[in-house]
Amino acid sequence: MSNTTIKKELGESAMQSTEINGRKYMEDRRGALVPLQNIDEINILRDGLVRHLVSKGQKLQQDLQKYKKDTLSEIQAFIALSAAEYDVSVGGKKGNITLLSFDGRYKVQVQIGEFMTFDERLQVAKKLIDGCLLRWTDGGNANIKALVGDTFQVDKEGKIDTKRILELRRLKVEDEDWQQAMRIISESLQVVGSREYVRIYRRDAADKKWEVISLDIAAL
Repeated sequence: MSNTTIKKELGESAMQSTEINGRKYMEDRRGALVPLQNIDEINILRDGLVRHLVSKGQKLQQDLQKYKKDTLSEIQAFIALSAAEYDVSVGGKKGNITLLSFDGRYKVQVQIGEFMTFDERLQVAKKLIDGCLLRWTDGGNANIKALVGDTFQVDKEGKIDTKRILELRRLKVEDEDWQQAMRIISESLQVVGSREYVRIYRRDAADKKWEVISLDIAAL
């Protein structure tokens, strides 16, 4: 692509400007209107490139959303068709589904991912765990306390790492308070939502290993 073509495609045709009394302006990052004639050409081209790429990305996102919606709809229709062969009624979400091509080279999976969190009882469990640490380490070993404390830390969004908390249950500790804390952790776990994921695979005829056909632009 020549410089002339680039300038034509990413210049004023792609930028977003405002016209006032016959003069064109572009809004800067502070919200101020800057006369177009006072803006360097490279800044105009950069603005055009960013808007051009974002527009294409948004279109791609819409296509992927439609693909997912259509895929789920078609799979549900196929399940109903398959069930009808055996005079069985299938309704609602039935969880994870795997479909294979006849030659076994392609696979489509629908997986239900659940979003889980803990209720207020998690703090009760943490107090019991803290009590265990104090008893076991005669005042509390700083390293052990820091390790458990880090497990209960929240991220920048104020969310706690569910997986790390649940991993505590895998520790075989013969202590009544610890075991009570683990029971409370299990009971405090709540499902707050779910999402359907569509994954497609292919595999080589030689090694038989499944390879994900990625629809994630960051993974390409």
